[in-house]
Amino acid sequence: MKATETKLLDFLKGPKQFVIPIYQRTYSWTQPQCEQLWKDIVKTATDDTIAGHFIGSIVYIQKGIYQVASIPQLLVIDGQQRLTTLSLLLYALGESMQQKGEGGEMNQRKLNNYFLFNSEEQDDLRHKLILTQTDKTTLCRLFEGKELVEPMSRRIEENFRYFQDQIAKANIDPDVLYRGVAKLIIVDIALDREHDNPQLIFESLNSTGLELSQADLIRNYVLMGLEPQEQTALYEEFWFQMEQNFGQINYTLFFDQFMRDYLTLKTGRIPRIQEVYQAFKVYANANRNLSIRDIVTDIYKYSKYFVAMALEQEEDKELRSAFTDINALKVDVAYPLLLEMYDDFTAGTLNHNDFLAMLRLIESYVFRRAICGIPTNSLNKTFAGFTKELKKERYVESFKVVMLLKDSYRRFPNDNEFKRALMDKDLYNFRSRVYWLRKIENHGRKERVDVEGYTIEHIMPQNPNLSVEWKTELGENWKEVQATYLHTLGNLTLTGYNSEYSDAPFINKRGMKDKEGHNVGFVGSPLRLNEGLGSLEHWNENEIKKRAGRLATEAIQVWRYPDVDPAILEQYTVEEEGEAVKTYTRADHHYLTGDTLKLFEQLRTHILNLDPSVREEILKLYIAYKMNTNFVDVIVQKNQLQLVLNMRFTELDDPKKLGKDITGKGRWGNGDVQVELSSPDQLGDVMALVKQSFAKQADNGD
Repeated sequence: MKATETKLLDFLKGPKQFVIPIYQRTYSWTQPQCEQLWKDIVKTATDDTIAGHFIGSIVYIQKGIYQVASIPQLLVIDGQQRLTTLSLLLYALGESMQQKGEGGEMNQRKLNNYFLFNSEEQDDLRHKLILTQTDKTTLCRLFEGKELVEPMSRRIEENFRYFQDQIAKANIDPDVLYRGVAKLIIVDIALDREHDNPQLIFESLNSTGLELSQADLIRNYVLMGLEPQEQTALYEEFWFQMEQNFGQINYTLFFDQFMRDYLTLKTGRIPRIQEVYQAFKVYANANRNLSIRDIVTDIYKYSKYFVAMALEQEEDKELRSAFTDINALKVDVAYPLLLEMYDDFTAGTLNHNDFLAMLRLIESYVFRRAICGIPTNSLNKTFAGFTKELKKERYVESFKVVMLLKDSYRRFPNDNEFKRALMDKDLYNFRSRVYWLRKIENHGRKERVDVEGYTIEHIMPQNPNLSVEWKTELGENWKEVQATYLHTLGNLTLTGYNSEYSDAPFINKRGMKDKEGHNVGFVGSPLRLNEGLGSLEHWNENEIKKRAGRLATEAIQVWRYPDVDPAILEQYTVEEEGEAVKTYTRADHHYLTGDTLKLFEQLRTHILNLDPSVREEILKLYIAYKMNTNFVDVIVQKNQLQLVLNMRFTELDDPKKLGKDITGKGRWGNGDVQVELSSPDQLGDVMALVKQSFAKQADNGD
């Protein structure tokens, strides 16, 4: 590597051509970057005390590239944005000089021939800067004075117009501006392909342009080390096709997420989105038996699955509908699992109906958990490792069983839990309210209703100042009824006449007619959600609860629970040796009698009341209370209860010094904190410590 500080214009002079590799992202500077460069040049031009202004580095490969060219062709590794923007500015400045006349120290002809063109060359070699794709055509036509045609690079056209406008408004002599450009300094970094690693040098640069995305870095990594012909072939065959499949906007928005999901699937580890590139390098280095072509081919294959699912471009209508519903729940963490399932479906390991059934179970799993208020912070690990638990020779059966055997924070809420939560949940402020209304309304329909064309109607109005008619309808405790049931399942429906209904009494909403005499009330509604409302005389607490129960019962069929024969489920719960797992009861804890039993019951009640998802597990040596993992283990002793908290002793906030540090010491239970409870008077202080361990487990997830 040879690095030299030099003036930009000296660097550009002479016969040479800067070639942007095909794998580089397209020109991407926008007005804020151009504006900063313009301000720097104006300041440098108008201040004689400034001898020079550093604008960054230009890094290129000097040898081993395009050996047969008549002029040196330099493959630019870093600096495309600055080179392109400064070329636009120089061309606009040349136009300004032409308008002024030939009297200055520099003119348009000289400026173009020195810095923008190789004046003795023809065709592409005539241009000093060769960009990629649409950028190349737009820049070349612009500098040749030709009309710009579609497809056009908007960034190049817009930034050129920006510099034209700034030069016209600046009221600064073009020669003065030229002297400002002449003061710009770069570091000229020439690499030798035989001795330098362009990718490592590229990563270490701290350039002042737009930060590269993880996708940009990965693309550069896989293509930069190849010879130009192979770069072009691999880019056009795979990477360009990926970009086209995603689309320009979605490629920017989703490709990094796709690569995270791909790497999670391949490695079993979930990289942070900002560290996807580093995780990809680790993956590539660990699979040196695979060629770059093998890796890119595999990425391309899975990218098509991702586009079909995440961008809902699946051709099969039933599958596309399932992907739409899953996406409506915003469950991105499921995509590593979905990618593997889609690959198995493509390979024939999964047939269409089984794949569809499993997608619907994932949807039900996520929605039921959301309704039951189960924290989502463990879902990423749940889905990332899901297929490791499957027996793919019995794919669907084992899939259902694995779901059913998830416990605590990972559990699949059963029908009773789901129904209770659904009837009581504030569904109006639920983030996916259009989703659940659409699903219930269209369940079993062949002619689907577009619920987007309707608005949500509160049958009992939201207005806290209810009319006399509504207060009478709801009874003496109308405030409590309104506060309890306003946003719940039983009181919500869809209508196209929300403004007409307003806060009208129920009997008016039921039989309302429009100006032409058509029934627009609940009596004439074609929506299934409004079935039964037209036959009611009153709308009160009892009717709200009855309707909620009916809709919740229907919802159990919409979001189904896995159906597995109990005998099959039992087979999966037997240990590999074929012996049934030993079940322990309270009777196995011999000191659990008398005052110790009473104390234990009080402690147990307090612990279980921490959260509905807390689960008790009676083991041989202690009684565990857990979510994903144990947060407190209770060891029953003769005259007291010994608690082990699953946290580090140094993390404990213990003003009364009740905890004991047992780090590294042999003990029963899980954790480094031991607490003894011998009297009900200590219960409040002990529970304050238990809550800390509970909170830690809840925050960490699984």
